[in-house]
Amino acid sequence: MKIRTKIAIWFTLIVGAILLIFALTIYYQSSKYRSQEFYTRINEKAYNTAKLFLEVDEVSTDLLRIIGMNMMTLSNEKIVIYDYNGKEIFRTKKEKEKLIDRAIIENIKTNNELRFNKNLEEGLGIVYSGKKNKIIIIAWAYDRYGYSKLRNLRLVLSIGLILSVITTMLVGWFFAGRALSPILIVIEQVDKITALNLSKRVDEGNGTDEIAHLAITFNQMLNRIEKAFELQKSFVSNASHELRTPLTSITGQLEVTLMKDRQNYEYVTTLKSVLEDIKSMNSLSNGLLDLAQANLDISKLKLKKVRIDELLWSIHNELTKRNDQNTINLNIINFPEEEASLVVLGSEQLLRTAVTNLIENACKFSSDKTCQLDFSTKKGLIILTCTDYGIGISEDEQKKILEPFYRGTNAKSFAGYGIGLSLANKIISLHKGELTIDSKLNKYTKISVTLPC
Repeated sequence: MKIRTKIAIWFTLIVGAILLIFALTIYYQSSKYRSQEFYTRINEKAYNTAKLFLEVDEVSTDLLRIIGMNMMTLSNEKIVIYDYNGKEIFRTKKEKEKLIDRAIIENIKTNNELRFNKNLEEGLGIVYSGKKNKIIIIAWAYDRYGYSKLRNLRLVLSIGLILSVITTMLVGWFFAGRALSPILIVIEQVDKITALNLSKRVDEGNGTDEIAHLAITFNQMLNRIEKAFELQKSFVSNASHELRTPLTSITGQLEVTLMKDRQNYEYVTTLKSVLEDIKSMNSLSNGLLDLAQANLDISKLKLKKVRIDELLWSIHNELTKRNDQNTINLNIINFPEEEASLVVLGSEQLLRTAVTNLIENACKFSSDKTCQLDFSTKKGLIILTCTDYGIGISEDEQKKILEPFYRGTNAKSFAGYGIGLSLANKIISLHKGELTIDSKLNKYTKISVTLPC
């Protein structure tokens, strides 16, 4: 069922229920008023008849009957008077059948007043105390005019309720369509957005109502999708290119070597060259795997407490042994007294990868293969600063250098794939940290990492 139909139905049901309660309340109050008015009138008639019967000596029974017939205002009105012992002494109409049961008379004597229903008629019995004795007077009639008004009111309310419900349904359908028309416009615009035109955006309208918020949220999602799509295209293109280069080199070398018989040293030379290409491919593959892992949700990783100072010394010793030409100056500016100020909750493997990449980049691009690594703490933060004095990064390229496979124009002569810095940035972001770059072309590059502890 469409939302427009649901809104129209629910709106109709709610308004219909309110109108029904309103109509029932009016009918109930009108019915109470009719009953109250009827008993007031018949009570007055009974008292007046009793007064005439007991207190006016000049009024005989026949005269009283004539007076009662002439003053009859209710349909099928009857009045019967009994003495206190229950003997009938007067009735307005000369009828032979017994009109009132003995039990009703006794009940009137007990309670002094009684309201009762007899078939479709309503009656009232009272005990009236005259100057000399008490009598029981009972009057009843059919409230034809009162019930006629109620029937007319019931008809009017029923017709009005039905017409109101139908009108509400039509009005609800119309206004539901008006209210949902912006959504239909958004749907129409969204249908036109495909993988080929992700740059298109949905109209945000006035920018204040719920539909506008929906459009704004959808546009923000499109921004993220477009960015991810462009990164994916760039990633696939660059990864394919980087993998194709060593594969082409390996294929070419092996084909040339197999074209004719060669000396053993030539085969050894070819195998060494192929081995270097394979190591290059292995390094690239590891970088791609690390990059993919860095894109995971941090909650899906196995986290543990990592002491950053111990991690830095471990990386320092490992990289020094791996390449003795590199120099890593580790400088601890202020060592905190509390161990908690040195601990980060995260993935030790990913943090090791990020810091290793930063140090290796600094050594690679530094003119003297030296990396200055400063460590400090500040108000719940761990700050690492990796500095090299080498080729630097131009101001324009600093905005792009964190993208996967992007390499500066002055770094083409250095080995690498443009993964290390991007990978480090993703890992730091994954640990809710921040990586910033400060660089001057041909002077220095300073990369600062801030991690919460």
